[in-house]
Amino acid sequence: MIERLVSTIIPVHNRAKLLEDAVSSVLNQTYRPIEIIIVDDGSTDNTAQLARSLASSDPDAMVSVISQPNRGPGAARENGKQMARGQFIQYLDSDDILLPRKFEWQVEGLSKHPQCGISYGKTRYCAIGESNPIPWKRTGERIEHVFPAMLKSRWWGTSTPLYRRAILDQAGPWLDLRSEEDWEYDCRIGMMGVALHYVPEFVSEEHEHPGDRLSRAGTSDPRKLRDIAKARHLIYQHAVSAGLSCNVPEMRHFSRELFLLSRQCGAANLREESRGLFALAKRAAGSERAKGLDFLLYGIAASILGWPLVGRLACASDRLRR
Repeated sequence: MIERLVSTIIPVHNRAKLLEDAVSSVLNQTYRPIEIIIVDDGSTDNTAQLARSLASSDPDAMVSVISQPNRGPGAARENGKQMARGQFIQYLDSDDILLPRKFEWQVEGLSKHPQCGISYGKTRYCAIGESNPIPWKRTGERIEHVFPAMLKSRWWGTSTPLYRRAILDQAGPWLDLRSEEDWEYDCRIGMMGVALHYVPEFVSEEHEHPGDRLSRAGTSDPRKLRDIAKARHLIYQHAVSAGLSCNVPEMRHFSRELFLLSRQCGAANLREESRGLFALAKRAAGSERAKGLDFLLYGIAASILGWPLVGRLACASDRLRR
């Protein structure tokens, strides 16, 4: 590990048109020293060629490239982390960018606050053709710890935080999931009680674009639903290990989301995932809430009609109520 070095890990799959902007946003940082590790995740277009060109054109040899068969963003980030030499780690999706003073502000903050393991700041969400001046998600709020807020939702984007490498080493490797792997990872760090440092400035931009995104079609793709189900089981375990009880509002919200996901898995013919998530939703709700009429009737219906049919009927009912 090289002291004060910031390593930026960029997984990329078939995004040659977007990758150059992401890399440029790191090279344009006011802070040094830095390194960039591009992990080509089995691209089939000219992304790998562009990545190698970016690496060879860098006069200070700050850009390197790893190629792997397509295994998803979690595996790609882990591959990059194993190669990273920095005291600080930045993960960056290939369709997003960092603002120029991000590393300057965040490294300074972590240096002045050694009790903090992660620094985050405001992130701007940029839809196609427009930029929102309001901080995205909850990045405009000063939050002291990852939990309990992270249980309700992943309240920052991948570009937002800067991590101490030591914290990531304690958390362990990224999992080989293709959906919600980032949420599970941050919740695993949250389980450790890591304190957060806040920069009250915009530090990154998350960009919407018309191309493929792994986050799309999550409720209709059985493969993604399986990974989401696995991630949610782990997220629950991390929250419980962090001391969150069924009485906190975030856990009650998470229970409702588990129940919804159970219905969606049933509708996608994922019987075991649907059954397991239903049981987990009851556990997250607590013993008294788990005796509620909604859980009781759904459980009876699933035992009679089967998890796929009752899931399809419930999802149809959910759509009609919107």
